[in-house]
Amino acid sequence: MRFLLAATVSLAALWAGYWFVGSSAAQSGMANWFEERRSDGWVAEYDDLNVRGFPNRFDAGFTEISLADPGTGLAWQAPFFQVLALSYRPNHVIAVWPDQQIIATPMQTLDVTSDDMRASAVLEAGTGLTLDRATWTVKEMVITPRDESGPISVSAMTLAAEQINAVAKTRYHLGLSATGFAPPSGFLANVDSGKTLPRALETLRADLEVTFDAPWDRYAIEDARPQPRQINLKLAEARWGRLSLKAAGTLDVDETGMAKGEITIKAENWREILELARASGTVPESVVGPLRDGLSLLARLAGNPQTLDIPLTFSGGRVWLGPVPVAKAPLIRIR
Repeated sequence: MRFLLAATVSLAALWAGYWFVGSSAAQSGMANWFEERRSDGWVAEYDDLNVRGFPNRFDAGFTEISLADPGTGLAWQAPFFQVLALSYRPNHVIAVWPDQQIIATPMQTLDVTSDDMRASAVLEAGTGLTLDRATWTVKEMVITPRDESGPISVSAMTLAAEQINAVAKTRYHLGLSATGFAPPSGFLANVDSGKTLPRALETLRADLEVTFDAPWDRYAIEDARPQPRQINLKLAEARWGRLSLKAAGTLDVDETGMAKGEITIKAENWREILELARASGTVPESVVGPLRDGLSLLARLAGNPQTLDIPLTFSGGRVWLGPVPVAKAPLIRIR
């Protein structure tokens, strides 16, 4: 009995020692990271940092946190931020954001509110902290630009990522699902002046695999964001009232962010989708008429004048329908 009691007390003392050493290391490591960012020219500030959770957790909490990267012009401010982990599994972390935060880009400043924004991430052991898998979720999020263009809102959104190349560590399977996604009211007024569409999309989801030029690890934040080099879009789907759009295909992306490849589009009630593209400026006014005539012919040949199933080619900075350029291709780059 005495031996059992002594062993129990000894193990408890060892575990307490482990927790205090681990919590001190976590706190000093985070503080050093902020100091290193300041040395690199960042704004990296917080009012307070505490690690709590004895005996089974390492729960780090920041108050009045502020980060700004001069290299990209991105900045973030929040009244608090938490990084939570089990003390016996410190590479599995949960991040918790506040209900209000501010994100600034070189183009505009965004006020973000939400009911519950958090992420769960499993990191590989080692100093690089390479991301193995993660899931980010949010409920009732509203993004309000300060340029008065109108808020963007979503009832619920989930983004999941899982590493699928254990050797190069640069390929990820990504999944996105959103419900109740509502574009800005100003955008909606421009593209749907007749008010025939609901305020929010019923369906918005995507399933894809992306190969990046570098792993997603601590250096993705400290140095430069990994850039997509190949995108295998298994399926992207959006449904907005009577309008339905699906897409699948593969794109290769060069160092400038220019894409090359082919995406197949299936669109229901495509004439109205084309009108929305014209109203929003996505498709130039000068090509709308010829494009509508050509698409009408393709739809009739396919046997259903309301549905299109067509390949779009990305090449030379443009999107092509056969030999006809229909839009300027977006540059695919992560700031």
